[in-house]
Amino acid sequence: MCLGGSGVGAFCAVVRSPPPAAAYERGYAPRRLRLDRRPNSGLAGPPSVCVLPREPVAGAWIPSPTQCNRSAMTRGSSSPSWRETLAPFAVPCLRRGLFAVATSVAPYLALCGVLYVTLGVSPALTGVLSILAAGFLVRVFVVFHDCAHGSLLPSRRANAVLGSVLGVLILSPFRRWRHDHAVHHATSGDLDRRGVGDILTLTVAEYRARSWRGRVAYRLVRNPFVMFGLGPVFAMIVGPRIVARGARPRMRNSVLGTDAALFVLVGGVCWLIGWRDFLIVWAPAALLAGSVGIWLFYVQHQFEDAYWQSGDVWSYADAALRGSSYLRLPRVLQFFTGSIGLHHVHHLNARIPNYNLQRAHDASSVFAAVPTLSLWDGLRSVRFKLWDEQAGRLVTFAQARRDVRPAAALSHGG
Repeated sequence: MCLGGSGVGAFCAVVRSPPPAAAYERGYAPRRLRLDRRPNSGLAGPPSVCVLPREPVAGAWIPSPTQCNRSAMTRGSSSPSWRETLAPFAVPCLRRGLFAVATSVAPYLALCGVLYVTLGVSPALTGVLSILAAGFLVRVFVVFHDCAHGSLLPSRRANAVLGSVLGVLILSPFRRWRHDHAVHHATSGDLDRRGVGDILTLTVAEYRARSWRGRVAYRLVRNPFVMFGLGPVFAMIVGPRIVARGARPRMRNSVLGTDAALFVLVGGVCWLIGWRDFLIVWAPAALLAGSVGIWLFYVQHQFEDAYWQSGDVWSYADAALRGSSYLRLPRVLQFFTGSIGLHHVHHLNARIPNYNLQRAHDASSVFAAVPTLSLWDGLRSVRFKLWDEQAGRLVTFAQARRDVRPAAALSHGG
C-alpha cells in the first residue's frame, strides 16, 4: 500500500505531464536546501520555504522531511507563537511509538494467523476478519509513514530499521518511498512541480489541450473503479517492484532488497501453507487496505476548495493549512487510520508523530480555519477531477464542460 509514495506516482505515470518520479530517482533535485522568498497569502512571518527548482539539476539530493519541515516552520501565521505551541508535539516518545507498533503490527500478524485457521470453518467469518485485518494493515502503513519522517521513535536509526521491516509487510521499498514522499511534502499544491508522490491532477486548460486519447487516459486514471479497484494492484504489487533505468544505487538497492525479502517471505509462506491459502489470507485484506490508503491520500489533497498555486506564489505553509484537509472520522476509524486525517497538522510539521496529531491540533488556534471534511464529504470528493485556475477550485468534468460553453458563446459574440 503505497500511500503518497512511489506506487501512487507510478500508477499515474501513464498520463503524467510533469516530470516522472524516475527523474528524481536519477538524482534530479536541488543541490542544497534553498530558501525562496515568496508571497504568503496573509501568513505573517519570514516567508522562507523549502522548494525544488523548476528545472531538475543532475547529481543533487532531495531535502529530507526534517529539513523541509524546518524550512516550513520558519513561516509565521496569524499567531506568532504557533511554532512554540507545536514544538513539544514534534518530540518522539519511545513508549508511545512502541505502543503504536504493538497496536498495529501485532494485531495484523495475529489476524493473518486466525484467518488461516478459519479457512475451513466459515467463509463468512474469514471475510469479516479480513476487513478487520485490512484496518490494522492501514495502521501499519501509518507507522511505516512516521518512520519515513523519522518521527515515530527517538532514534533515527531505529526509525530506519523499523521502516525497512514494515516496508516488507506493505510491499514498499522504504528508502525510495521516503524519498518520493519527501518530494511530495516539498511540492504539494504547486502546479509547476506536480508528479512525484501525488495523484495526477490536471488543470481544465491542460485537460482541454490533450488529444482525445490523453483525455480518455486521464478519465480512466481518475475513475473511482480504476483508482480504488485496480489502483492498489499497481500501487502495491507492480509499481514498487520496478527499478527506474539509471536509478541511484541507494534507490536501486532499496527496491531490490525489498523484492528479495518479499521473495523469501512469500515463497516460504507459500511453501508452508500453499499459494492458494496464502492468497485467500493475504490478498483480500491487503487490497482493501490499499483501496482505503489511496482514498485517504486522495481526500487529503483533493477536495473542492483545495490549494493549488503556480510556483511564483506557492507557499509551503498555505499548502499545509489550505491544501491539506482535516478529515474528521469517527473515533474507531481515526484509530485504524492512525489520525492521518489530521493531515493539515502533518503537512505543517511532519515531525509530529501520529500519536500527537490530535493533541497538536487541539493546542493551536492556527488550525481553527483549516478545510474540514466529514466522512461523507470525503466520499463525495472523488467527483472532483480538474483544477479550475480561474475559479480557484477543483471541479467535476460536468462543471468544466458547463464553464466552457459560456466562454465559447462570449468569444463568438465578440
